[in-house]
Amino acid sequence: MHSLPLFMKLEGRKILLAGGGEGFVPKQRLLEAAGAKLVGSYEAGVRLAVLAIDDPDEAARAAAVLKERGVLVNVVDKPDLCDFSFPAIVDRSPVILAIGTGGASATLSKVLRERLEALLPAKLGKVADAVRAARAEVNARLRSGAERRRFWDRLMARGGTLDPTGKLPDDPGAAIRAALENRGDAAAGKAEIVLTSDDPDDLTLRQLRLLSQADLILYEAGISGAVLDRARRDAAVLPLGEGDLPGEGLTLTLRRAV
Repeated sequence: MHSLPLFMKLEGRKILLAGGGEGFVPKQRLLEAAGAKLVGSYEAGVRLAVLAIDDPDEAARAAAVLKERGVLVNVVDKPDLCDFSFPAIVDRSPVILAIGTGGASATLSKVLRERLEALLPAKLGKVADAVRAARAEVNARLRSGAERRRFWDRLMARGGTLDPTGKLPDDPGAAIRAALENRGDAAAGKAEIVLTSDDPDDLTLRQLRLLSQADLILYEAGISGAVLDRARRDAAVLPLGEGDLPGEGLTLTLRRAV
């Protein structure tokens, strides 16, 4: 990754917004929407600054002064001067998607945002709120982490009750409670993927789903690191023959086609 995406709470925080350039008003609207307290010059407590200064030399001088004071700086439309950048945003609060290209193409970010806006239902935020509200009850009734993951995975799988890109119920909380009462106890078990390509873009939807659900992934020598990167971040990923460990959840074996 060229940079680490983060979500920062700005409610009540002092953010320096200065300059009169073209990007001033859009950034003002965005920062105010996030609850930031905007100031026009440096003062104690400022840790982030956004400069909308069109002249490149003036912008570089202002950014340098602030950086010497330990402030992280964004200079609108001048990525080489930026410590952080503003992504294109899809807002389904509390679900927020951020799209960045490292300053390579604002148009690409915009097009991706437009596609995602059309794909994601307006009720997605309502689903997230319902999941948050149900978490304590689900955790109390499903004691193991693997069992809880399987429960949520089934609900949010493609075609599932809470499929985030499908038709969502009017009352997602009721849907979660019903699924909890009628969940059954599906076995975790084992699964296997036989790969014919090292390109992660060639993975099927089923293969991607298994990679995202597996608790333990065992891989043959020669499996592409790019494919392994599609695994769940907190899954155990071990070479085949070294990690056939007992435990709950789904064990996924990755092999290469002969």
